[in-house]
Order: sequence, then C-alpha cells, then structure tokens
Amino acid sequence: MSIKHKVVVVGCGGMANTWVEYAKNREDTEIVGLVDIKVEFAQAMADRQALTCPVFTDLKEAIAQTGATIVFDITIPASHYSVGTTALEAGCDVFGEKPLAESMSDCSDIVRLAGESGRTHAVMQNRRFDPRIRAFRQLLADGTIGKPGFIGADFFIGAHFGGFRDAMDSPLLLDMSIHTFDQARFLIGADPVSVYCQEFNPPGSWYAGNAMAICIFEMSDGSVFDYRGSWCAEGVTTSWEASWRVTGENGTAIWDGHGNPYAEIVAAGDQSGKFIREYERVETQLPEMVNTGHQGCLDDMFASLEEKRQPETRSADNIYSMAMVLAAVESAKIGQKVNIADFMKAAAK
Repeated sequence: MSIKHKVVVVGCGGMANTWVEYAKNREDTEIVGLVDIKVEFAQAMADRQALTCPVFTDLKEAIAQTGATIVFDITIPASHYSVGTTALEAGCDVFGEKPLAESMSDCSDIVRLAGESGRTHAVMQNRRFDPRIRAFRQLLADGTIGKPGFIGADFFIGAHFGGFRDAMDSPLLLDMSIHTFDQARFLIGADPVSVYCQEFNPPGSWYAGNAMAICIFEMSDGSVFDYRGSWCAEGVTTSWEASWRVTGENGTAIWDGHGNPYAEIVAAGDQSGKFIREYERVETQLPEMVNTGHQGCLDDMFASLEEKRQPETRSADNIYSMAMVLAAVESAKIGQKVNIADFMKAAAK
C-alpha cells in the first residue's frame, strides 16, 4: 500500500509513544518529522521508536520541510491552540490529545478555522471507543427504559500523580472531567443547556486546588445530568470509566464502568395496585470492535479522511464537551448557574 498520510508529531512526551506506535502500524502512514520545544526530547523519541525522520523545534518549519499532511498534537494543553491553528493554516489535518484548548475563545477559533480551511480537526476522546459504552448507548437508543430523565455519573479515584496536577486550581474539572462529560453527551445524544457547579477541596486532599466537584447540568433533551467526582478519594474507587445510572420512563439502565451494562424495566403484565412493581432484567450484547481506546479513536479519525466525512470526535462537536468543563469552572467561580449558550457566545466574541 502506498503512503497516503505524512505525519508530523508535535510533543514527544510519554503519551506520544501511543500515537507513534499506532502510526507505525499503519501501512498507509509515515512519520516524517518529530517536533518538541527541546530538540533532545524529539531525538530521544526518534531513537526510542527507531525512526529516521528529522527532528525540529518549530512546527511551521517541520511542515514546510516534510510536506506533512497530518499533525499529531500531543503537547500540553497550553500549546493546543498554537499548534492547532499553525497546522490548519499550513494546510494540515490535526488529530490532537484532549482538551481542544484551554479557553472557550481558543476552542471557538480552532473550530472556526477548521471550518474555513476545510480541514479536519479532531480531539482524542478515547473513552467513546469501548464496546461497553457502545452497548450502553445502544440500550438507551433502543428505548429500553423509555425516555431518559436523569443521568448520573460518579467518579471517585485517589490519583497520586505528583507534578503539575497537584498545583492546578481545578485539577479534577480541568484535567479529568472532560472524559465523563463527553461520555454523557455520547450516551444520550444531547448537548448541555446550563450548569450549576460547586467545587471544593475535601479534607485529606494532597492537591493545592479543588480536587472534588458536584455539577448539575440541564441537557437539550430535557434530562438532567448529575456529576459527582473526586481526584482524592481513597478507598472503594470507581472505574476510570465512571459509574453510571440512567433513569427513564419505564426503567433504569446501569453501568458500573467494569462489567457489561444492563437495565431493569417494569415487567409485563398487570401490576396495578402494587406499591413496588416487579421488574425484569435486560442484558446487553457487546459490539465487536477491531480496536478500542486510543487506537479505536484514531481508526475513526483516519477513516474519516478516507470516507470524506467528519470524525466522531471532530472539534465542532467536542467544543460542547469543553463548554461543559469551562462553564462548570465558571459556575463554581461565581456561585451561580451558567447558561452555556450564552457562555459560548460571549467567549466567541
């Protein structure tokens, strides 16, 4: 198979290995350049991955010299705006790590530029590409529990990262909540309308900033999404996928983030006069997926180019998940409910 995609990788830290290894396994893809603010980091990646491509400290120069068609943005969040806009303006498609950008205005600029340039800008939301969440979404889409009215997600993990997260003002919301918020949108096919959030730092926390948050989102389908999360919860931890409960007209769907999702629905037959009704359990069947996680998301990004469509995690869609994060931070800051459409509109000016 001939080479169709020429990739420049920007950001040569630990996570970049996952992206590089994926690209190396594609017969139609070649890594033509590595970029990092420190040339020795880029060279170390080349040596570690047995790559013979040139290394750079300037993305624009790397694209010009290599004829790159795709940029992998695996830099720190503060660099996503400059990397994304530089690559789009140079005529490249961009596949990047989350988050889309650090501010709502930067997110809006990237989405606008991607639209104007006709190029693809997509964000890594690897948790969508899991057969269990796909089965959970299908369970809801099939109408198994009727129209959903409440979506609840609990995320409680004691994560001792060390480093920059320990010093962040809002480590949970800004670093991790994007995954769960995006999962919620994915599951019910709705976008956020408003949010009220309270974040705080509970006793025993080793973070300087607020490591716990409770958020209440009103969603565009009329449902309410409730998020309870903590980065400093010691003991009885949830899955990294979160623990989910969705209640609907006729039953409840559950996914603990570990096993297979299931539902309990009102059993058939006459149940009039019963204080607590009888229920029947509905199991799910997991779909077959060639790749999951990062690899599954990257599969969709590359397939979108071949099929001349936008990928599932395109920035124009992902901006709504980012709006949930940034509006939640704003709500916690001002102590009031935030209308997300107004928040996005103000930031885009």
